[in-house]
Amino acid sequence: MFTKATEYALRATIYIAQKGSEVAKLGIDEIAVAIDSPRSFTAKILQLLSRDNHIISSVRGPNGGFYLTEKAKSLPISCIIQAMGEEEMLEKCVLGLKQCSETQPCPMHLQFKPIRKQLKDMFSNKTIREFAAEIKDGVIFICNR
Repeated sequence: MFTKATEYALRATIYIAQKGSEVAKLGIDEIAVAIDSPRSFTAKILQLLSRDNHIISSVRGPNGGFYLTEKAKSLPISCIIQAMGEEEMLEKCVLGLKQCSETQPCPMHLQFKPIRKQLKDMFSNKTIREFAAEIKDGVIFICNR
């Protein structure tokens, strides 16, 4: 549904919210391994989420690393999707048709419409903290290993 960059951004943010803190910052290598992402790609994504969008906080130096503030943990997941420039994915036709609309629907339009609404609601109403807490429960995972 999303690009690899957005998938990694979601994974990284949730992982950092779960494992990191202002006292225990996480390094790029740990994050990349934990989310099964190439190191350089992960670095670019974290840079985008920290410098440009202020979702992830970072500190340089020997005791540096990445973490989320309590305020950032309260943000909805949709903030990450927006930061990655993919909010339109939830508006596009599931078949990729440009002419698909309420008046001119594709074969999947009517069935996908309630699913799209559920996805939008979940991304807008569920916080980064809530997703991170589910991983702590041990039932949910964030990496295919």
